[in-house]
Amino acid sequence: MRQKKDVQQGTLALMVLKTLDVLGPLHGYGIARRIEQISGELLSVNQGTLYPLMLRLEQEGAIASEWGASESNRRARFYRLTRAGRKLLEAERLDWEKTAAIIARFFEMKAEDLA
Repeated sequence: MRQKKDVQQGTLALMVLKTLDVLGPLHGYGIARRIEQISGELLSVNQGTLYPLMLRLEQEGAIASEWGASESNRRARFYRLTRAGRKLLEAERLDWEKTAAIIARFFEMKAEDLA
């Protein structure tokens, strides 16, 4: 059985923003579960990492929140993406694509390419 990996700090913000972009307002537990589901249950989102990130994203204006009732009728904080958050998501997406392209070059590199 494959062990779940923790989500890397830098990538978690991107996953949260994209999740809110696609699904709309969602509470923290819902965001964590959706990220785990999309990863095929290969990632584990630690609540101790998620909530400080949510606070930081809210302080930066990327997300906004309000209290509401969850599916189980419990009081929960629901987060939504703001206009600034959409801009940040696009900038982060472009940066991620550039970084992934650079890393891909290294995996494609062969010894004869260095001669």
